[in-house]
Amino acid sequence: MAAKSEAGNAIVETIKTVVYAVLIAGVFRTLFFQPFWIPSGSMKDTLLIGDFLFVNKMAYGYSYASCPTVRVPRLGINIDAEDLCGFLKGDNERVLASEPQRGDVVVFRHPVSGADFIKRLIGLPGDEIQMVDGVLHINGKAVELEDAGQFEEVFKAQGPERLYPRCENGPVGEGALCTKTRQIETLPNGVKHDILNIARQASDQTPIYTVPEGHYFFMGDNRDNSTDSRVPQSIGGVGYVPFENIVGRADRIMFSSAGRSMLFFWTWRADRFFKRID
Repeated sequence: MAAKSEAGNAIVETIKTVVYAVLIAGVFRTLFFQPFWIPSGSMKDTLLIGDFLFVNKMAYGYSYASCPTVRVPRLGINIDAEDLCGFLKGDNERVLASEPQRGDVVVFRHPVSGADFIKRLIGLPGDEIQMVDGVLHINGKAVELEDAGQFEEVFKAQGPERLYPRCENGPVGEGALCTKTRQIETLPNGVKHDILNIARQASDQTPIYTVPEGHYFFMGDNRDNSTDSRVPQSIGGVGYVPFENIVGRADRIMFSSAGRSMLFFWTWRADRFFKRID
């Protein structure tokens, strides 16, 4: 009997340990940092497919979007932040709120689908945003641009979704060099960052967008390969993002995998460990 009792106690203790670990991880993800793996090339060359980072949730305070989303399709797990904290949604307010700054790289929940997106904050409440011949205009003034050569990568399938890059010099064959024009863009507050251009397209010429109060306007650094606030939500875009939908700020890349999985350590990029995100 004593042996069975000890075995039973060991099982109970194991279960308790697992439960405590899950609770601690949940609190950590809710209050402090959320892991995020870059799935697409919309933020190249600032962020590459396979970059792994932690999102700083303390940067802008907390809302319903701060609650963790856990999706593991293979195990049938699909827990959304709105499932846990949806009762907080709707007032567009945050606890311990701090205003995002223009130029921040931000993770936010898509206003319609709830999917996590990562883009650069371009427009603040009240701003007028427009693209004219591929040049960003903020409040009627063109941003400063400086040529920065070319961004080069190999034309091959990238990441777990096996996405192929778009090329300015395309179409090119498998394994060939894929290039894009790179420029340094300076925002009105002095933030400098790279942007990439591929071709002339509809998103290079837009109407004037006036950002509503309590909302923000986001764009990808890979300008011609980004679904962002330039595209209205009614036709599948991001549109204006409410303050409460912001998850947090991306500050630093922890490591980066050029392969299909972040577990394939032999594919990790040696030059991206703890790289600051500008």
